[in-house]
Amino acid sequence: MGFQGFAQESLGDLLRIYNTRSIPYISVEELRMLQVNDEVILLDSREIEEFAVSKIEGAIHVGFNKFSSEEVLKKIKPGDDLVVVYCSLGIRSEKIGRKLKKAGFTNVKNLYGGIFEWKNKEYPVVDSAGNETEKVHPFSRAWGKWLLKGEKAYE
Repeated sequence: MGFQGFAQESLGDLLRIYNTRSIPYISVEELRMLQVNDEVILLDSREIEEFAVSKIEGAIHVGFNKFSSEEVLKKIKPGDDLVVVYCSLGIRSEKIGRKLKKAGFTNVKNLYGGIFEWKNKEYPVVDSAGNETEKVHPFSRAWGKWLLKGEKAYE
């Protein structure tokens, strides 16, 4: 088993510890296919400092600590559209996904492995100006070990 396989198993173990699977996962590969066809509403549940470094293109910032269903409802309306919520690894986004369900969104999925897994698969992220970048905010030094590709940017 190679290092990449070990890291993937460890990510699964981590998510089993922190998550309840109350919001179904979507893989980064599935999201990438949908994103290309623009068939998804993408919500970033990281803090603004993280979002300012980079995001998955097309993502709308909703945050975590100051998340407000009311604010989200001003930007998008509940319906049958697929809503994918992500954070660094998929832990905070599961909690936000549950809040979105309570607010009336019926088709909510959590990005498995979050923006870290997205970048680890070498999919593009963009900075606040919309330019492609290698930088990803790793949330903390401890969680940063899960970001295997790209450049860790703590600012």
